[in-house]
Amino acid sequence: MKHIKGLFIIHTVFMLAVLLALIYLFGKMGNGDVIVGSYSDEELAVYKRIWEDLMLAREADNKRILAILFAFWSALAASGYILLTLIYFRLIRPAQDMQRFSSEIAGGNLDIPLPVRKSNLFGSFTESFDMMREQLKASRDREIKARKANRDLVAELSHDLKTPVATIQAGCEVLDAQMLRKRKSLAEGSPVTLSSDELDSMIEKVSMLSDKASTINSLVENVFRATLDDMEEIRIETSEYDSKVLLDHIKSLQEYGNIILENDIPECLVCIDKLRMKQVIDNVVGNSRKYAGTDIRVSFGMEEISDMSGKKMRFLFIRIADSGPGVKPEELPLVSEKYYRGKDTAEKQGYGLGLYLVRTYMERQGGGYECYNEDGFVVKLLVRVAG
Repeated sequence: MKHIKGLFIIHTVFMLAVLLALIYLFGKMGNGDVIVGSYSDEELAVYKRIWEDLMLAREADNKRILAILFAFWSALAASGYILLTLIYFRLIRPAQDMQRFSSEIAGGNLDIPLPVRKSNLFGSFTESFDMMREQLKASRDREIKARKANRDLVAELSHDLKTPVATIQAGCEVLDAQMLRKRKSLAEGSPVTLSSDELDSMIEKVSMLSDKASTINSLVENVFRATLDDMEEIRIETSEYDSKVLLDHIKSLQEYGNIILENDIPECLVCIDKLRMKQVIDNVVGNSRKYAGTDIRVSFGMEEISDMSGKKMRFLFIRIADSGPGVKPEELPLVSEKYYRGKDTAEKQGYGLGLYLVRTYMERQGGGYECYNEDGFVVKLLVRVAG
């Protein structure tokens, strides 16, 4: 804009100089010398009338010439302003737009569009330049999405690895306690089936395993902390399994504490991803152990639920409940949201992804999930029945 202002000022000054020059020249032309001679009174009267007529004619001619000169000057000045305006809109402004656009692109701002004006000299070029910006932006978005997907995949896997590591730790703690009791019995003279050296060796090994499991857990947490931004769905492939598979896995989780099976699981074929279903159950039971620390009650049943089209679908439900304080009513809708942690969980280590993964995995297997308070915190898993 500074360039065009400078050109307008130069043109204005030039035209004012031209106007002053014309006025000066016009004034010089109007100042003729009058020759005075010796005339009689009658001749002077005649000459005076003639002179007055000539002056009137000359004044009219001067006005006409002055009007023509002013009109010419005005046309010349207006033509200059019009030409400068055309130069600005056709050349200077497109060049300034390109310069500003290039600076934004160089600074990494790919969201700013370049105005495309096909009527100017750079019309087709700016269109191609803006198309290049769109391609760069799309390429950057794809790169960000791919990088995010990689981070999120590591985050999800890191979270799921924490559960088996915790299981190893819990098992080692149980074995350590058992070995210590046997060591105490041996010291008191009670009969034992292992020698003192054997017991010492087993206690040392169990302690070493527990220490290594803690190290693995710390490393997994470090990886997980570096990938907390978002989550990405990983592949889930469902197959038909006997429902007893779920029961067997629940029974294998006794290291979490006392798990009470209130009834037997109905025999049926369920459509599940076996690994993801194990992760779901581990997360729910692990949360109950961490936050409630009570016995865990598990019950099973069958339900029929209609889908959006009205078709009835059969589900096997797994109800997992503890006897803890439960979740505050206002927080219940939020506990399965990504990264949400209740106000009463500050002293417990976690990232707010456990129930989010439970909901995500269940929905992607064609099932469902719900949670509520009923003499404790209850999670109800709906597993799709085959057929």
